[in-house]
Amino acid sequence: MAEEEKRFAREIIGKTVVSKTGKKFGEVGDIVFEAKTGELIHMILVNPTPYSEKLELEKDKQGNILIPFSALQAIGDFMVIAEEDII
Repeated sequence: MAEEEKRFAREIIGKTVVSKTGKKFGEVGDIVFEAKTGELIHMILVNPTPYSEKLELEKDKQGNILIPFSALQAIGDFMVIAEEDII
């Protein structure tokens, strides 16, 4: 994201994650990042929908679904992801 597009984690956590086609995946529960560089790695999905659960996406050790930040297309009222980038 460009410098003027910086966001605080509290602005992102709790937002609904949807695909570009409008399929709901769940909500952002937390963010995984590289401490040394600050690079955003994953969004941890909470309250996953049945659709997102059946996709067999990457999960953390606790069984939470991980959405790569590289799939993020837009941040607004929703976190819009490119579904083709995560399947």
